[in-house]
Amino acid sequence: MATLIKDYALLSNQRTAALVSRGGSIDWLCFPRFDSTAIFTALLGKPENGRWLLAPKNAKVLSRNYLNSSFVLRTLWASDTGQVLVTDFMPMGKGDSSIMRRVEGICGTMTVEHELIIRYNYGQVLPWVRRNFDPEHGTESLIAVAGPNAAVLHASRLPKARHRTHHDEFEVSAGDVYDFEFACYPGHSKFPAANDVGMEMTRTARVWHDWAEKIPQCGTHDALVRRSLLVLKALTHHETGGIVAAPTTSLPEFFGGERNWDYRYCWLRDASLTLQVMMTHGFEKEALRWRDWLLRAIAGDHHKLQIMYGVGGERELPEKELGHLDGYEGAKPVRIGNGAVLQYQGDVVGEVLVALDELRTMGGHEDHFSWPLQKVLIQYVIDNLKRKDHGLWEMRGEPQYFTHSRVMMWAALDAGVRAVTHHGLTGEVKKWEAERDGLRAEILAKGFNKELNAFTQTYEGTEVDASLLVLAQVGFIDYEDPRMVGTTEQIEKDLLDKYGFLKRYRTEAGGDGLPAGEYTFLVCTCWLVEQYAHSGRVPEAKELFEKLASIVNDLGLVSEEYDPETGRMAGNFPQALSHLGLIRAADAIAEAEGTRAFRPRRGPK
Repeated sequence: MATLIKDYALLSNQRTAALVSRGGSIDWLCFPRFDSTAIFTALLGKPENGRWLLAPKNAKVLSRNYLNSSFVLRTLWASDTGQVLVTDFMPMGKGDSSIMRRVEGICGTMTVEHELIIRYNYGQVLPWVRRNFDPEHGTESLIAVAGPNAAVLHASRLPKARHRTHHDEFEVSAGDVYDFEFACYPGHSKFPAANDVGMEMTRTARVWHDWAEKIPQCGTHDALVRRSLLVLKALTHHETGGIVAAPTTSLPEFFGGERNWDYRYCWLRDASLTLQVMMTHGFEKEALRWRDWLLRAIAGDHHKLQIMYGVGGERELPEKELGHLDGYEGAKPVRIGNGAVLQYQGDVVGEVLVALDELRTMGGHEDHFSWPLQKVLIQYVIDNLKRKDHGLWEMRGEPQYFTHSRVMMWAALDAGVRAVTHHGLTGEVKKWEAERDGLRAEILAKGFNKELNAFTQTYEGTEVDASLLVLAQVGFIDYEDPRMVGTTEQIEKDLLDKYGFLKRYRTEAGGDGLPAGEYTFLVCTCWLVEQYAHSGRVPEAKELFEKLASIVNDLGLVSEEYDPETGRMAGNFPQALSHLGLIRAADAIAEAEGTRAFRPRRGPK
C-alpha cells in the first residue's frame, strides 16, 4: 500500500519542494523548480521510479516535528536497541537545489538503511553514475548524469551500487553523526562542493524563524494559522514571486478515479487569495512581489489572458499523460501540464482586482505599469460580459453562465470603480459603474432562484455550488441578507455530508464532463465557517473549524480534499487553497469574537 498522503512532510527552499514519508523516503522532488521534471517520482509509481530512503531498520517513529517555525524536519526513531534522530531540510539561499540529511545516534545502537535511486524525467531515465575522488579533501562523492541533468551525493558514508540502485546499511551508536547532501545541478556544469550540514541547518532554521517572527498573534488557532502561512511562503518561488497551487501532480481527488491534475503552476485565482491572507497578516512586501510577477505574466496581449502560468510566467503548459507510471495507489492517468490553461474562467480577473484593491487600501503604491494594466483587465471583463465560461472548478463540460463567475466579474468592475472614487486614480468610472450595476441586476434576475430562495450554480438553474459562499466575501450581498441565508441553507441541505464537511457541487448532477464521485473539498468547508462566523452563528463556526483542525496532519499540513468515510486526505498536497482557507476561517472567528481587529469588510451595494 502507498504511503498515506497525510504521512508526508514538506521540505522547501522556495525554488522547489520535496515530500518525505514518515518511513524516511523522499518520494517526490522536481528540479530546478516546482514545475520542472521530477528526479524522485516514487510518489506516483514504485520505488524504482526514484526515491531516497534513509531510515533505521526495524524501528518506529516516536515523534516528528519541524524545528521551530521552519521546514527543518526532525524525526526521532526508536527500537529495542536504541534511538536515532534524522534531520531533513533543503538549505535556503543556495544557487542550486539540494537536500541535506543528518543521522545522529541518541542512545544504544541501531542499523540504518540507505537507498538512493535516481531517475530523471519522472522515473524514465537511468543516469550514468560514477564515483569521484577528491584528493584535496580525501573524500569520495557519487555523480549521476543524464543529458542536461546531474546530481551529486556528498556523504559521510557512500552507498554501494546494487542492481541499478545504490544501497547501504550501517550501524549508528550514541554520539555518531552521519551527514548526507544530495545536490542537483546542470549537467554541463562542475558539480557543487560539499557544504557543512550543521551550519546550513542552523542558518536555514534561522531564515524561516526570522520570517515567522513577523506573523502577529493569531488567536486560539495560532499554531495552525502560523504553519499555514509558512506553507504559503514555502510554495512561493523566491526569485520570480510566483505562487504554486501545490508542489505535486496527479494525487487523486477520488481514489481510483481520473480526477488527477497537475497543480505545480501559478493560478491567478489561488495566488490572489494567497495575496489577500498574506496582506491581512502584515506581509505587504510579499504582496508587492506577487503583483510584480502578475504584471510580468499577463503583460502583452491581454486578450489572451490565462487562468494559470508557469512559475516564471510561462504560457505553454500542455497537458500530457505519463503512461509508464502506475499513479498513486493505481490512480491513472498521471498527468503533467494542465489542459485547463486553455479555458476561459470569468471569475479570475475578479479575484486579481479584488486583491490589488485590498493592496491599495493597505497603502500599496501604484506605479506607471500596475494601474494601466489593471485598467486593461477591467476592459477585458467588459469585452467578455456576454461570454459563458467553465467556472472556477474548471468544468470540462460545456461552458455556462456560472453565478460565481458573474459575481466575480461584478467584483472586478467594483474594484475599478473604487480605485477612482476611493483612491483618486483615473479611469472610465461612469462606464464601469453602468456595467457593474447592469451586471448586478442580471445576476439577481437570473442567478437567484426564488422558489429555492437561493442563488444557483448557473443562471436559471436549480443546483447550488459551494462557491456561492464567496458572494458575501466580496461584498455582493451581506452575510445576513435573507437571500444569502437561504443560499447557505440550500448548500447545507444539498452539499453538507453526514460528517459535517462540504462538497463543491453534486457531481452526480452532471455538467462537469467527468464521471461522478469526489470527496469533500476542504476550502469549501472553510468558506462555510466564514459564513457562519459573519452571520451570527459563531458557535457553529467554531465547531466546524475544530473538525477542520482535527484532520491536518501532525505537522500542520493538509491536502486539497478529504474522505471522511476513511479519514484519508486526497488530492494534491499540501494545497495552498486549503491552507489559505484555514487562515481565513480562523480570522473570521477571531474577528467575530473580537479577539483580533481586521480592516472593515466591503459592504453590499
